[in-house]
Amino acid sequence: MPRRRPSRSTSTSYCATFQAQGEAAWRIADVIEAGFAVDNVAVAVFETASGEWRMQAHFARRPDAARLRALVAAELGEPLARTLAIRALAMRDWVGASLAALPPVAAGRFIVHGAHDRTRVALARNGIEIEAALAFGTGHHATTRACLMAIDALAKRARFSRILDLGTGSGVLAIAAARAWRRPVVASDIDLLAARAARANARHNKVSAYVNVVHAAVLNAQRLRAHAPYDLIFANILLDPLRRLARPLARVLAPGGRMVMSGLLTAQANAACAAYRAQGLVLDRRMPCEGWSTLILRQR
Repeated sequence: MPRRRPSRSTSTSYCATFQAQGEAAWRIADVIEAGFAVDNVAVAVFETASGEWRMQAHFARRPDAARLRALVAAELGEPLARTLAIRALAMRDWVGASLAALPPVAAGRFIVHGAHDRTRVALARNGIEIEAALAFGTGHHATTRACLMAIDALAKRARFSRILDLGTGSGVLAIAAARAWRRPVVASDIDLLAARAARANARHNKVSAYVNVVHAAVLNAQRLRAHAPYDLIFANILLDPLRRLARPLARVLAPGGRMVMSGLLTAQANAACAAYRAQGLVLDRRMPCEGWSTLILRQR
């Protein structure tokens, strides 16, 4: 689900803070990250020394306070929305500073990490090095982790020879699939910057021989249709585009093929399932993770 990471900038930035306890803080973070997907937002949740929880969202430009409050109020109520505070931050490379604090993320056989943790990742682990930049997918979001877990689970019981990662973002899922099956993976994104990032990440992780990155408008590109049918498709995007793509994705999924679908809040999973059930797909497995759902479906 392509949500942009902020670019490295030392210009003035802005921090929006909400005070919420535990799970509520994480839910606010998810809501803001999804609601401001194109606004170069980076979110963090932490516990203060006094035991209070805070959710911070960092913006390259001053965010719309009314919109922030409305998003949080709709999801968690007015009292939490009223705790919003926005302040300007002094000029610094705040993205670089936040990257240094991102820990490696383990998901099944994979561990996703940044360059700053390269020496900490055990050689025996299947490390994927991804730098947070303009493309979504560092493994820290629940949907990405769940998709990596799905790859790990599927790799234990099935072989796939034609794989599509739709909305590849940083390319982390395409890289993981290439590592798991050593078969060609088509990785597509409608965002040119994301496609470039995915191509660079595939090269850096030494799987560019398997990963073919395509800058394409969803499934309309001839370069995507040319590789169909796919026996495994990843689509970690959002509910609305997933529903719109139900028919075209079902058409390029091979009989008996699998689809890993994510970017869905728990309450949205049934609606997504219904759209694909109408196209002949059946649910194999539902993987909940921190308020999100990842679904593995099969073409009958």
